[in-house]
Amino acid sequence: MKPFTKKEAFGVGIIFLAVVLVTFYNLQIALRRSRDSQRKQDLGVISDALHKYNEDFGFFPPSENGKIKACKASNFDDVFKKLTEAKSLDRDIFFEGLRACEWSKDPLANLLDTDYPAYIPLLPGDAMVASGVSYYYLSNSRRFQLYSFLEGEDEEGGYDSGIVERGLPCGSKVCSFGKSSIDTPLDISIEDYEEELNLEVRP
Repeated sequence: MKPFTKKEAFGVGIIFLAVVLVTFYNLQIALRRSRDSQRKQDLGVISDALHKYNEDFGFFPPSENGKIKACKASNFDDVFKKLTEAKSLDRDIFFEGLRACEWSKDPLANLLDTDYPAYIPLLPGDAMVASGVSYYYLSNSRRFQLYSFLEGEDEEGGYDSGIVERGLPCGSKVCSFGKSSIDTPLDISIEDYEEELNLEVRP
């Protein structure tokens, strides 16, 4: 068998390199799309759980530093005792015994009934948490907005430039996709939206 000349070997090497680069590029695109798909799925799961929480408690968990404030704080036992003595759920007292839940570490559960199944056994976290990317939650207990960053940007379905313009921090990235309670828009703050609603009903 006739061996390759230097020119032929060089040509084969170039073709092989091109195939490797194209394959690597397509693999990176596929992985990126997979991560963005997971982010959308995660927000859907969290949103459903928050609505179930609202059905049971009559309010959404408040937010703190972009996280869901619904996990036991160090003083929760004392707060629980106060609630038991009051024989009714005083939201202000209840909130005093809560801390922000950590993405990927804490569940979203009914803290007043340990036998009740958790709304989410483990809150999802962004696939790029090691790079400082995270989900972002805002709530005034009447409404909520939940956000994530999409790597595909405007090439990815669900990307919202209105959210991007708000400049909300999904960790080290700017949020670009979201879910919210009922009719709450994602491109303005909850406070601004409720002010708009109040203006509409004023005579």
